[in-house]
Amino acid sequence: MSIFVLGSGSAGRCMILKNAGLDFEVIRPDVDEDAIRNAFSPPEGEDPFAALALALAEAKARAVSKRTDLPVLGADQLLVCEDEVFTKPADMAEARENLERLRGRTHRLISALCIARKGESVWTHVDEAHLTMRNFSDAFLDWYLNTAGEKVLSSVGCYQIEGPGIQLFEKIEGDWFTIVGLPILPFLNWLRQEGLIPQ
Repeated sequence: MSIFVLGSGSAGRCMILKNAGLDFEVIRPDVDEDAIRNAFSPPEGEDPFAALALALAEAKARAVSKRTDLPVLGADQLLVCEDEVFTKPADMAEARENLERLRGRTHRLISALCIARKGESVWTHVDEAHLTMRNFSDAFLDWYLNTAGEKVLSSVGCYQIEGPGIQLFEKIEGDWFTIVGLPILPFLNWLRQEGLIPQ
């Protein structure tokens, strides 16, 4: 029996939760993420990028929670490099361009979670990881894009660190689950506190 709803169409997040042995259902959120980004004004004194990631996660969780009695987990992830927010590439040419811009630089992956019930947020969590891409050659970039293929289009950073994308990096600091878009340990703690899974 489902104990919560994942308010996300992400196959990666779904896989993480299934691998953890959790019973849940999926309802894709119907929110205009671009409109939220464009209208967003960060609270004074807060990290604007972490606040935006959380605002997007909250919007998804709240929207879906109006359609179910179960608690809803919403999630969002931002890639930020030197105060620029990157988005998923539209095609392989844009993927190459993004990787060229990230090459030799450190970027932040900010993952935000929100649990909502009946349209109201009841729990939130934000975590981030820092990833440094090595100064790889153009020949390596050609090899990488040919090897990884169109899978790179499903990731904002054009990589999956569990595959050949790991070769892009010189240094990675942070939780693996945060990097793949769902810092699951704090969420598991919440489920235990609520009595939804055994202590």
